[in-house]
Amino acid sequence: MAQNQRTRVVAAGRPHEPNSPVNPPVDFTSTYVYRPSVEYPQVYAREGIPSFEPLEGLLAELEGGAHGLLFSSGLSAVSAVINQLPIGGHLIIPRHAYMGFYSMAAQLAAKGHFTLHRVDIAETEQVLSTVREVAETARDQSTQALLWIESPTNPMLEVADVPALIAEAKELGVLTAVDNTFATPLRQNPLKQGADVVVHSVTKFISGHSDVIMGAAITADLDLNAALHGHRNLHGTIPGPMEVFLALRGVRTLAVRLDAAERNAAFLAARLDQLKDDDAVSLTSVTYPGLPSHPQHGRAKAQLGGFGAIITIDTGSQAAADTVLEGLRVWTPATSLGGVESLAERRRRHPGEPDTVPEGLIRLSVGIEDAEDLYQDLAQALRSAAS
Repeated sequence: MAQNQRTRVVAAGRPHEPNSPVNPPVDFTSTYVYRPSVEYPQVYAREGIPSFEPLEGLLAELEGGAHGLLFSSGLSAVSAVINQLPIGGHLIIPRHAYMGFYSMAAQLAAKGHFTLHRVDIAETEQVLSTVREVAETARDQSTQALLWIESPTNPMLEVADVPALIAEAKELGVLTAVDNTFATPLRQNPLKQGADVVVHSVTKFISGHSDVIMGAAITADLDLNAALHGHRNLHGTIPGPMEVFLALRGVRTLAVRLDAAERNAAFLAARLDQLKDDDAVSLTSVTYPGLPSHPQHGRAKAQLGGFGAIITIDTGSQAAADTVLEGLRVWTPATSLGGVESLAERRRRHPGEPDTVPEGLIRLSVGIEDAEDLYQDLAQALRSAAS
């Protein structure tokens, strides 16, 4: 029987045998008993343990892939994917993306691992033109190219034409990877549109409680999965069994958490968009894919199953942003996103953030608190920054 995503997120990855525990057990072991006369599937825990399988299977099912792999962090999942490029390959990346990925890509390119090409991922024709040029160069050089898509982007919330980019890349033999952390598998499924691999920072919406560091890579390609598994094994980037347990427990409530946070985000974005016209607040712009004023609002409406729980506001300056953050009482000033609590952060406090991100930009990760409380707290902090 076909299942809705809201059902899958709760039901997938559970034992069904009589007298099995409803929640899969946790395997606390580093190695397994060996007998020369018997072939065992388990040898050493770095290769993976049974505790991983329920969450890996659940994420694969949600994304529409066949294979899921857990990693010790989102960045280690990213590293496993981009390391599939041969030395001398080509990597096309958005001008705005997760800072850790952005910095890693720049560092590896500087060391000569591959040639880096930056694009405005929301400008479809620009991206397609670059993909065509890079694909031709890669063919001439007998190497491989990879298009990295992040949509919506972190932190600027640009929305790519994901189906069009994947289709063109596929036709030209360019690999495609999609960071689906912001949208989650409940709002977007790039594998079903032909992407080669999807990555997640499980730390964020999937685990949902700001208490786990973990990543995941999901693919429908058996050979690519084997290569990613080999990378994980050799680099030792496996998560701990207790972290996997916490993430599996957290993902069970993804649908209700995301629905609640998304409702709050829509409410806040609309109210803040009105507030920005008030001269008594330090607020110059509000960006949210669900606002009609968002440059790719129509695209987001057509492609996504919802507009997400991330908003950005520009306070006009670093000083104003810092004053806003100092004045918050309900919101928590902290990095990361996707937890049940609402977090706020000035992104340019990180040296690796591109200088195209405004100094006064604050990324808001909207949680599940009362929406009016969240608004009033932000409004008073924005007023204090203007006085």
